[in-house]
Amino acid sequence: MAEAMTASTTTHHTVNVDATTERAIERFLYEEAHLLDTWQFTTWLELLASDISYAAPVRENRTYRERKHEIALPGTSAYFEEDFDLLKERVDRLQTHMAWAEEPPSRTRHLVTNVIVDGTDDAEVFAVRSNLCVYRTRSERDEDIIYGRRADVIRSSHSPWGFELVRRTVIFDQATLLVKNLSSFY
Repeated sequence: MAEAMTASTTTHHTVNVDATTERAIERFLYEEAHLLDTWQFTTWLELLASDISYAAPVRENRTYRERKHEIALPGTSAYFEEDFDLLKERVDRLQTHMAWAEEPPSRTRHLVTNVIVDGTDDAEVFAVRSNLCVYRTRSERDEDIIYGRRADVIRSSHSPWGFELVRRTVIFDQATLLVKNLSSFY
């Protein structure tokens, strides 16, 4: 039943989950960060649901009274808006050593903090909020730091990881990104 549910049909409730589940989901996110930082992208794909939605909408600077419109709506303007096939294509391309944005490859450090896990109307699906800092260095002098927040939908699964990422929305803190590329995963 949980497998058939899509991320868009899940209702978020601000309900605490038990400490064991919360800790397991935090561990899942930390393991994900480790896989990304060690370029284990094929294994990282195993953490993703086949129906994943992975997006970073554009953010605009708005006046105080217009702040509710600072994040672009889904399907409009985004830095990336991908599904499983597109993410797999990116991973496959990185492994060809022909992705010029990553040759030589970047070294990254994903710091995931302030993880809050809430229940949903499905006991197997969780709404997870977290903050993110990604430090990226490449070549001799290229260095980027990007901050943001993530809103994830994570579902219990029978995989070795115990969970799968169903939806991720990344909101970068910066309205104008100064990084040279967005080839990293967030």
